[in-house]
Amino acid sequence: MANPFSKGWKYLTASLDAKIDENADPQIQINQAIEAARNQHRAISEQAATVIGQQHQLELKINRLLQDKEKAEGQTKNALNLADKAASEGNAQTAQEYQQAAEVLATQLVSIEEQISETQTMHQQASQAAEQAKRQQKESESRLQEQLGELEKLRSQAAQADMQKKASEALDGAQQLSGDSSTPTLDSVREKIERRYAQALGAQELVQNSVGEQISNYQSLETDLKASARLEQLRGELGISTGQNQPALEESSTPSEE
Repeated sequence: MANPFSKGWKYLTASLDAKIDENADPQIQINQAIEAARNQHRAISEQAATVIGQQHQLELKINRLLQDKEKAEGQTKNALNLADKAASEGNAQTAQEYQQAAEVLATQLVSIEEQISETQTMHQQASQAAEQAKRQQKESESRLQEQLGELEKLRSQAAQADMQKKASEALDGAQQLSGDSSTPTLDSVREKIERRYAQALGAQELVQNSVGEQISNYQSLETDLKASARLEQLRGELGISTGQNQPALEESSTPSEE
């Protein structure tokens, strides 16, 4: 049965890793990817160098064994010649000693030749491995250059995206500032000024109407005074006194009590 704590911890770490990746700086991640690609290529190159080094090491060993073989062959041949010479001279003891020395040298020669054969086989395998390692190293180098090119494109795209993000944030900030209730907008200022201007025009119109009415009343009063003066003038021309017909007028203007 799975441990709930372990399961929850794995979920938490996975969620945290995803959150970190989401909020990580793309430029930093690109640099990390470049470093990882270079480290991988470096490891492949070092491995190829090791394989090629083993090939060269086997070549050195083969050359040394060939020298040992040549030396052993010379010593063996020399021992055989000395044994044959001692036998021809009738020195059987000396001939026997040289014969035994030749056998020992021949044994060493056979061992050297076996080592040469084994080393040549290993060298052949190492040569094939070295060729494969060289191909892998070249492929890795080509892949690294391709990855670096792609990562540089991503770096440029990330820089453009960052600039667009900053421009978008600046635009959003400007819109937020323009929408701040504590800061008057152009429309609100225009509306306030136009409202005050319209109210001033209305007040001025009222004042003008009031003055016009006063002037009209004054002109009407002036006309009445002129009319009264003209009536007095006409009465004088007719010889009618000023208050002669006044009672009659008053009586005619009073309603009948009947």
